[in-house]
Amino acid sequence: MNMLDKILSPFKKTPAPVREAFGATVDEDETNWRPLTADSQRDLPVLTARRMREISTWLWQSNLLANRLIELPVAYLLAEGVSVKVTDTEAQAAINAFWSDPINRMDIKLPRKVRELALFGEQCWPVFVNPVNGHVRLGYLDPELIETVVTDPDNAEQPVGIVTRRGKHGKARRYRIIINGPESCFSPRTCKLRAGFTDGACFYFTLNSLSTGRRGRGDLLAQADWLDAYEQFMFGELDRANFMRSFIWDVELKGATPDEVKQRTKHIHAPAPGTVRVHNEAEVWNAVTPELKSADSSQVARLFRNHILGGATMPEHWHGGGGDVNRATASEMGEPTFKMYSMRQREWKYILEELATFVINRRYDPSGEEMLIDVFNPDPDFIPEAIFPELTTRDTTKYASALQQVTVAVGLGVERGLMPELLAVKLIQSVAERLGVEYEAETELEQARAEAAERAEADTFGEPEDR
Repeated sequence: MNMLDKILSPFKKTPAPVREAFGATVDEDETNWRPLTADSQRDLPVLTARRMREISTWLWQSNLLANRLIELPVAYLLAEGVSVKVTDTEAQAAINAFWSDPINRMDIKLPRKVRELALFGEQCWPVFVNPVNGHVRLGYLDPELIETVVTDPDNAEQPVGIVTRRGKHGKARRYRIIINGPESCFSPRTCKLRAGFTDGACFYFTLNSLSTGRRGRGDLLAQADWLDAYEQFMFGELDRANFMRSFIWDVELKGATPDEVKQRTKHIHAPAPGTVRVHNEAEVWNAVTPELKSADSSQVARLFRNHILGGATMPEHWHGGGGDVNRATASEMGEPTFKMYSMRQREWKYILEELATFVINRRYDPSGEEMLIDVFNPDPDFIPEAIFPELTTRDTTKYASALQQVTVAVGLGVERGLMPELLAVKLIQSVAERLGVEYEAETELEQARAEAAERAEADTFGEPEDR
């Protein structure tokens, strides 16, 4: 065999080396692609998110309780109006022009934006900037048209761009998400990625989202099934009530044979209201109503309703279910709800101040290359502030009484040397802030001492008062 191998060796082919398959992606748009099932492991699947938006809209339109869960926060946040103020007069003029623009119409459209952020969990507003004077107008992109949200490859919680679904002509739009800061905030790789979003700029805000998630969730997501079940339960109770109100006439013919009963049924009719019915003792008429033997359903309805309201952090007496609530307990029961509304108000305060900052920057530089408001060292005169109305009328009587008692107590403490004056002023400050008065304790203490010294000097060297 060895001799045979040597003879045949020149005619044998050398086998090709075997290597494991390996490759690298060279597509610059790789980060813009998403999995088939979801945008992120922390996001809802695409079909579930789409269904959530459809169901939320349907519930808001047709379900009384769901409508109130959305509309009550909107009313508490915006019923008395919202304004954005800034110290600089030119900056304020730019904000006023933006707010009252015939396309923006923020006084009318802001409630819609607040409502839809609660329903859909996200809002995307493309911006259009006048290249001459920097005037800003807002557009609207339906969340249903958003295909994917691209995040910073170096920071998963920072969105950098929006890719829409393909339109009729097979083209998808790519919007760059606005940040009120220089592009140098991002890494070179992220800056190169953002440069590919060439169809304009947009604001993008989410609600009920996670740090590593890209999309938001609506407020009705968790309550949707319970809201529908409660609606079906109430319709069932309506049917039961209708059955309870129905009745039949039961006619008993005493001693009648089957043939006599059949003969009587041919001539008998239900009496109309106000008519006279005549019969002898052998015929007995009774109105028979159904006895469904069902327990009182009000407790079951209350159980379902409170389960939904508890998930939305709303007290029962806000939705027609007073129960055992009196004025004192009602005031305490509303506290968690107002805390939730305060959080939502703070989110919208940030959103409106971001819009106002962008408006001011573009008015001073339409190109967007320079920013008047330096995010690292801002000028207080150009920092906008969104002013919301108070969520509820404050009960000042108890705080006024507490202020009087605290002032007397700390006055005695200072007079007897039991506490320093600064601590006394801070204790008074803690109560005054409940009345809406905010101040710095150290500054006010110095001013109070200065005024006390002036009064003492006036009493010493001033002219005596007429007696």
